[in-house]
Amino acid sequence: GFDLSVLLGAAGIVSVAIGFASQTSASNLISGLFLIGERPFSVGDIIKVGNTTGEVLSVDLLSVKLRTFDNLYVRIPNETMIKTEVTNYTMFPIRRVDLLLGVAYKEDLARVREVLNEVATRNPLCLEEPEPLFIFRGFGDSSLDLQFSVWTKRENYLQFKNTIQEEIKVAFDAVGIEIPFPHRTLYAGAITEPFPVRVVEGDEAAG
Repeated sequence: GFDLSVLLGAAGIVSVAIGFASQTSASNLISGLFLIGERPFSVGDIIKVGNTTGEVLSVDLLSVKLRTFDNLYVRIPNETMIKTEVTNYTMFPIRRVDLLLGVAYKEDLARVREVLNEVATRNPLCLEEPEPLFIFRGFGDSSLDLQFSVWTKRENYLQFKNTIQEEIKVAFDAVGIEIPFPHRTLYAGAITEPFPVRVVEGDEAAG
């Protein structure tokens, strides 16, 4: 008196589930073989996958394990690794730091370039070769927009990026080069009466 249709129905559902799981596992396994053969990164490298950045802990047949900078454990399936853009920050021994700067319109760009090169020369973490790159990016709303690109060893990247920006600020202050803040001019038309401006005392303003 046992109804076999119930058993066969359950077996069908289990078979479909196993089929999908097997397909996913097979895809991850094949992707893992590609990763192991291609070797776009190794254990210990710092990589970025999508929005996740971390140190590679292991490269296995089914997934890649990462440890993020805030000490989180992240498992990424190999199929995702194959389909997603992966950035390896530690593949090459040197890295470039691109500093985006703005100086006032009154400044002499030749003098600004000279000061920046002097800062780079004094910084012990800055490489002489490749030499620093100075690029004029255009006329901004409130500043002359510049890019100053300098090179350092991979292991010194964060320290160098922090120190050279501090040194540029100190050097600009020492020689009077202005780093402007955004300016806005309000124009109400030629025939419009001037806006009245009145200075009030603290008690009156509070009331």
